[in-house]
Amino acid sequence: MSGIALVTGAGSGIGRACAVALAAAGWQVALAGRRSGPLEETAALTGTEALVCPADVTDAGAVEALFGRIVAHFGRLDLLFNNAGASLPSTRIDRITPDDWNRIIAVNLTGAFLCLRAAFAQMAAQSPQGGRIINNGSLAAFVPRPHAAAYTASKHAITGLTKSAALDGRALNIACGQLDIGNAATDMAAGSSAGALQANGQIMSEPLMDVAEVARALVHMASMPLSANVQSMTVMATAMPFVGRG
Repeated sequence: MSGIALVTGAGSGIGRACAVALAAAGWQVALAGRRSGPLEETAALTGTEALVCPADVTDAGAVEALFGRIVAHFGRLDLLFNNAGASLPSTRIDRITPDDWNRIIAVNLTGAFLCLRAAFAQMAAQSPQGGRIINNGSLAAFVPRPHAAAYTASKHAITGLTKSAALDGRALNIACGQLDIGNAATDMAAGSSAGALQANGQIMSEPLMDVAEVARALVHMASMPLSANVQSMTVMATAMPFVGRG
């Protein structure tokens, strides 16, 4: 299956890799992110006429305009990869400021909800009806790291949002699943290689995997017919401390 795909957080890291992989698999891609420069770089890497859409996913008006632009350009939307996210440096829970908490929840949860909401409305209204939404979760959606309360809370909430959307989408031919990623080699994960705090208080270097493997997993989920769904998939560096963490 292919069609029209929107990737949020497409200016770097996982979003960039997945946008390039989707384009290579035959999807027409729209690229969303806060800064136009990195999005233009991603568009060039796709080798296609990708639609560059600078937008702040935490702003409801900006999200509405984003989806309006995509539909005006392509006529429909078949896939949303809800990928935009943010994290904090390792911070003990009592030292997380309310402003930092609100920022992480705004990007990771509210932004994902606003994009999912807009995608749902479009997919329900278009003909033929339906589409697919894939939320970027995290291993933190299951097992937290120490000193990561805001990020962990946001990703646990994404799991609930994914499951609720999967239920609400059944009658509308909208499939919703979640991709939980561990230690892909991106700027966000660079600290894991240098040394990450473990549950026993030790600092340990952790293995990373090529971000291209995340993109391969995402393309597989996206390529399935709407009659089938990967409800959740975990893709991770094989030897990282996840199974048995803590």
